[in-house]
Order: sequence, then structure tokens, then C-alpha cells
Amino acid sequence: MSGASAAGLPPAAAAAVMDGPHGPAALAARFAGAAWLDVVTRREALPALDDAVLLHAGPAFEGALPAPVRNAAIQALRFERLAADDAEGASLLASGRVRLQPAQDHGVATPLAQVVSASMPLARVGSARRTFLAPLVEGTPPALRFGSADPACIGRMAAIAALGLQVLAPLLRARPVALAAVIERALAAGDECHGRTAAANEALLAAIDGLAAADAALPASNPNFVLPVLMAAAGWLLAGGDADPLPGRIAGAGGNGIDFGLRVHGRQGWTCVPARPPVGGRLPGREAAMPLGAIGDSAVIDFCGLGGQAMHLAPALATEWAQWLQGDPLARRKAVVDTGSGCVDIVRVLASGAVPQVNLAILDLDGACGLLGRGFSLPDRALFGLDG
Repeated sequence: MSGASAAGLPPAAAAAVMDGPHGPAALAARFAGAAWLDVVTRREALPALDDAVLLHAGPAFEGALPAPVRNAAIQALRFERLAADDAEGASLLASGRVRLQPAQDHGVATPLAQVVSASMPLARVGSARRTFLAPLVEGTPPALRFGSADPACIGRMAAIAALGLQVLAPLLRARPVALAAVIERALAAGDECHGRTAAANEALLAAIDGLAAADAALPASNPNFVLPVLMAAAGWLLAGGDADPLPGRIAGAGGNGIDFGLRVHGRQGWTCVPARPPVGGRLPGREAAMPLGAIGDSAVIDFCGLGGQAMHLAPALATEWAQWLQGDPLARRKAVVDTGSGCVDIVRVLASGAVPQVNLAILDLDGACGLLGRGFSLPDRALFGLDG
């Protein structure tokens, strides 16, 4: 595994960053105390939540669902055997007998377009004081998180559920995986832990004591397997980690494809702005497809100082996105991240006028292609009370 240097800096300056308050060890230290503890179904974790409720990313929907979320919701209903086919699933959604609610309102962070149903496996992450949840992801496309309508997703979700609940859960209960070391190793290797996760995935799987090679093959084939674990760790940190949350601090962030929103400790509900589509690299043949607005609860990673606020440690990704990036990534981090908590802070955003960068996959608007590429979005300044 090759090491990384701070993006765009000469060697001496890069070395100072790597060893300083914006280096891998310092960023990872914020997650001290967080561990991957278990894998449980949503029904086990949230027994009071009705099976007819599906959890989605970002703030609540006020109108029609984006096509990728609608696809994922229908797939979830089929996975739960609440619908025999797509038509019945669509009918359940249209009738109101199935309701969608924001996942983060229930202590769950869900990636991209994926909705979380009662039988889906969730990573439980945190400490004795507090935990947060995120659904395990089934693999590369086609996959539920990309809003795919491919029925193969249902069997793939069943396979990852079996692995998580039957294999990973007992191993994690016996020996939880501390995540600060996983994050530090990933950052030192050039992952910012959102757009690039291969090193993080390798480190996570290596840290699961007793995981047989045959069982590791499925998650090892998907570099994004680690992503929901990191999302749950970020959700735990934004919720307060091992401390009491401070009023005015950001409690959650995410997009639903239509709106992008923030939750703030001490305030009710979400503050929202229109979700800007991410910009970035496209997969071959998908350059002209219309992108969906920013979607996914994985924004919690960026608001915890990783992802878009760790681009100075991801030189390969910075090079890939060079034509779209705005300004120096380390300067952006210093402008928006609180030095004490390591998280994006509204007071600093207001003082600097800069906004945090959110690294996201790019999904297609009409739900036909699924994944278009990967890139980032800059939330509208009005989200933080800044003028346009």
C-alpha cells in the first residue's frame, strides 16, 4: 500500500501537514472510542418502527420521489416480500400504505438512493454511550444504493445480509473493530474515506479478527463495503460521540436528490436548500446523462472532517477532479472545520464565507442508468445563512 502526501504541496510542507493537526493521525483521533460493534436487522435495532416504514437519505420528501429512490423503495418492498412484483410495490407506495421517513431522524445513515427496510442488515457503530447505524451495501452496480431497478439486487442484498448477520455479527460481538486506526491507515494511504475507500476497506477487513478468507471475498470485492461503517461512525460523532452534543453544532447532513439539508443540535427539523447535482468524472458512455441532485447520508463523513474536507490527503482524487475543484483543499478545510471537534462548524462557515465540499457518487436523474460517476457538490451558501 503506497503512502500519500498532502495534495499540491512541496515535499517539506507536505510532510509537515501529514504529521500536523491536519494529518491522518489528527483526523482519525476524532473517532477514538468508535468501534464497529455488531450487525443487526433494522427490526432488531428499532423495534418500535413499523415494517411499513422505509428510511431514506436526507430530509423528508414533500412531493414525488426521485426515480432512483422510487426504484430502491420498490426493491425493498420485494426484498421484504411485501410486494410480489414491481407493480404491486408501486401500488403500495402510491396508496400511502408504505411511508418514507428520513433515516437520520432514527439514528441511521443510508447511502445514496438506498432505502432501509425492516430485514436489512445494519452496521451498529459507536460506544457504550451512543451508537449509530448504517445498512451494509451489497456490492458494485447493480445495487440498491444506486437506485437500480435490476431484480438481481434483491438476491445480492440477501447474500450480504446472510454474511453480515451470520458471519460478521458474532465476530464483531466477540471483538469489536476500533475505527480510528482504520481511518488513519486509509488517510495515510491516500483515501479521504468517501470518494476513495479501497485502503479503508482493506484495513477494515484486516481488523476483523477471525474472518476467514472465503467469507472476506465478497466484501473485499467491493471497495465501498466499508463506506456505511464509516457513515455510522460519522453519525455517531455528529450525534456527540462519547460526549453531550453542544447546541448549535451540526447533528446531521444529507441530500434526498431534491433537497440538501442540515440538522442542528437544539433545533427541530431540517434546514434545507435545493440539492445541487455533483460534478466530476463520468463513466464511459454516460457523459451526457442528466444527474440527480446531491443524494445520500454519506455527507455526514464530509461534515466530520473527512471526504471533501480531507482532499489535501487524497492527491490522486484531487488530480482526477482538478478541472472542477475550486481553490486549495487545505485552505477550505481550515475555513470550515472547527479545530476542537474536527467537524464542519456553522460559525466558521459564516466567518469565512466558504462552504464545505461534499464528495458523492453521481446518479442519473431518471433512474435508468444508475451510477454515472463520482464527484462532489458544494451546498448552496443559503444553507448556512450566507447570502448567494
